[in-house]
Amino acid sequence: MANKQLLGLDVGAARIGVATADTGVRIAIPYGHLEVDGTEIEEIARLAIANDVETIVVGYPRNQSGEATDQTAFVEAFAERLSDLDSDVIFQDESLTSVIAEQRLQARGAAYGKGDIDSEAATIILQDYMEQRL
Repeated sequence: MANKQLLGLDVGAARIGVATADTGVRIAIPYGHLEVDGTEIEEIARLAIANDVETIVVGYPRNQSGEATDQTAFVEAFAERLSDLDSDVIFQDESLTSVIAEQRLQARGAAYGKGDIDSEAATIILQDYMEQRL
């Protein structure tokens, strides 16, 4: 099977964490974050084209009981906006990814901000997708 390029997204109301991966290497890498300012779909499209992305993996939020929330509806609506891109859009469970992301960043001992947490969360989402589905 040929290597595929993947883009992982941790979608929030203020920022979107971004990660990338090549299925041949199978290691998700933090890419950074985008501000939600009306240009985010264009920026994601630009990243997808520049990186020959075939699949966009979007973190799918649910509450502790596994039920949909207002954030779930927000992410579903956002993913619908991505459907015009020339990439498959797939959901991946994102349970506790932000908590784990912040723990990882704290363990590194360097300063970090909210965007770094979002990018690290996107990395976890993308890595989980590769480990569970590829």
